[in-house]
Amino acid sequence: METLANLESFVRSAEHGSFSEAARRMSLTPAAVSRNVAMLERNLGIRLFHRSTRKLVLTEAGESFRLAVSDSLDIIQAAIGGAAVQGEPKGVLKVSLPPTLGVLHILPHLPEFLRLYPGVKPECHFDARPVDLVADGYDAAIGGGFDLNPGIVARTLAPVHIIAVASPGYIAGRVPPFDPAGLKALDSVVMRLRQSGRIRQWTMRDAAGREAAAELSETLVVNDPAAMLSAAVLGVGVALVPKADAQPHLKAGRLVRLLPQWYCDAGAISVYFASRSQLPAKTRVFIDFVTALAERNQWPEQFAGSLG
Repeated sequence: METLANLESFVRSAEHGSFSEAARRMSLTPAAVSRNVAMLERNLGIRLFHRSTRKLVLTEAGESFRLAVSDSLDIIQAAIGGAAVQGEPKGVLKVSLPPTLGVLHILPHLPEFLRLYPGVKPECHFDARPVDLVADGYDAAIGGGFDLNPGIVARTLAPVHIIAVASPGYIAGRVPPFDPAGLKALDSVVMRLRQSGRIRQWTMRDAAGREAAAELSETLVVNDPAAMLSAAVLGVGVALVPKADAQPHLKAGRLVRLLPQWYCDAGAISVYFASRSQLPAKTRVFIDFVTALAERNQWPEQFAGSLG
């Protein structure tokens, strides 16, 4: 009897005319999808596809077989999904988290999540860059700037507001800036973007709606947000960082905020997941847990640089 993986590999490849696209949709490698289809052809004793370097084309026998199994495959998968939703949350939960936010604001609460759902085994990947949920096989991701490809849903948790900070030791004896242009007179830690290789530029705004470019002196250049924050705590100079990342250091007195009426709007922190009519229980409870965590700890208010 054929495995569900072999049948799904065949149907998805037929739908998209490509092993690679089918693999992306199934969170497998193209080689694995190709092997599954080859095994199905061998077991059936028929050729299902005409293969070329550009695309796959169904043979006559392949088209007949697709029509025979497609509806049944959807019914079986829906039944499996329904059973997973109704059952106890369990299984490996692969999630992507931004490094600083994940370590400071989510990781400390995972023991509570594990007590509530002992059958779920979180696998946390800390990555500052947006991931491809489908292609990389993630159940959920937290962060900002993700492409909302078809089938991907974003639930907003809090704003991403960027503020100017420095250590008390660095700013002692120096004249604090009165506007973003005044930052140029101070040492600064800046970010070089990995993709473009350019220094990240920011435009700040205030509550009155005025905007001004933040001019920084580029004393130290880094390519990692956590390193930039650490350098500011060490007294290297001013850094523009998410308020969510700076919050623990501000409360502990390791950093002070400069230009308290000014901030940069960098979008939102959201939890992303694949839209499914039957969302697995392990994913659903994680999304609900993180959403409740953000509300309970007042992330929208705590992370908003617009509140001074």
